Amino acid sequence: MSLTLTAEEIAHHYYAAGHSVNLINELVAVESLTEEEVDRVDRNVRHLEIMVAKDYWTTEDLAPLNSAIIAGKAKIA
Repeated sequence: MSLTLTAEEIAHHYYAAGHSVNLINELVAVESLTEEEVDRVDRNVRHLEIMVAKDYWTTEDLAPLNSAIIAGKAKIA
């Protein structure tokens, strides 16, 4: 089922996804992660995977989201 969102709602989702990107990037920079940090990376990677699969995106640059997914998965592999 396709969602129809306003431009404001889409911007809000993109902004919120940016928080996951930032968190993942911060934790990727840490040399050694605790079990809790690994879990946080995993949860945020899964969140971004869900978000990039949405069909309501218009001109938003999803590259940072995809990069964070790749970096996060590599960090906790």
